[in-house]
Amino acid sequence: MPHSNSSSASWRIAIVRALPGLGDMLCLIPTLRALRAAFPMAEITLIGLPGIKTLMQRFRPYIDGWLEFPGYPGIPEVPLLPSRTMEFLAQVQQTPFDLALQLHGSGSYINSFTLLLGAKQTAGFFPVGQACPAELFLPYPDQTSEIWRNLRLIEWLGIPLQGDALEFPVYESDCQEARTLMQRYGLQPDRYLCLHPGASISNRRWDAQHFARVGKALATQGWQIVLTGSQSERKLTEAVAQRMATPSINLAGQTSLGGMAALLSQARLLIANDTGVSHLAAALAVNSVVIFSDSDPQRWGPLDRQRHAVLVRPAPDAVLAAAHQRLQGVAYAR
Repeated sequence: MPHSNSSSASWRIAIVRALPGLGDMLCLIPTLRALRAAFPMAEITLIGLPGIKTLMQRFRPYIDGWLEFPGYPGIPEVPLLPSRTMEFLAQVQQTPFDLALQLHGSGSYINSFTLLLGAKQTAGFFPVGQACPAELFLPYPDQTSEIWRNLRLIEWLGIPLQGDALEFPVYESDCQEARTLMQRYGLQPDRYLCLHPGASISNRRWDAQHFARVGKALATQGWQIVLTGSQSERKLTEAVAQRMATPSINLAGQTSLGGMAALLSQARLLIANDTGVSHLAAALAVNSVVIFSDSDPQRWGPLDRQRHAVLVRPAPDAVLAAAHQRLQGVAYAR
């Protein structure tokens, strides 16, 4: 691999990661940061899903361009239209990338797509036990966090790492959105807690009754309880609020992503399922209790296990104990 002081200054780098979630993309940021530090003048393009385009605009220091993933056999996130895929590949091959990185997963299906981009060099992962598809491919590191899976490839290529911390830029417009909500509902910085009972996959949702029990206990201790979520999760947060039978503020569907980040940044604690907002808390260094019901905490849990508690199918009392530890412990102060 060339270094930043070589002809790589004019390089064009493609990253293939057609995954849909906020957490999927935030876990990529340490890798993007390392690439940008190594190749400050390179043109870096993400090939991803449409729902990620707006998010990636927040990371313009790391990402210069975006191409919509056209679909490919075995990749369920996009309906397969062979003519669209062939047209996309033909266009990309006309001006080949210097380097294409497969950071989508183990490579079972996506490796052939990445190789068909026609880049001068292609790197990525391949499933352990299968044939290596090209020189710069690494056996998929299955037993590690999603953040470090991506970083292992960068490390393998000899690119210096720039830490494993997540990031999420918060704009002044985001802060103004949060201030408006805080003034409207009388929220005081560091005096409210966010409860996020939703998740994009229903199997990852801890029982609403458990969230209500935890929220009620914390509310009776004097904390302001803010329920957060998307508009589609409004009925869920309403159910939690009703079962709490103590004061709470239901902001589900009332914030943009940036506004949610700004609101969360002023919270004392987040209690959430394993979903995008848990990664947002890690990026903002907000104390959290992350509940895993049907996903892998080793892969998706936050790296800092002091600031962030990781609990697997816990009882409500265990969540309350972890919450109290982070509300009272000086080790978790921001």
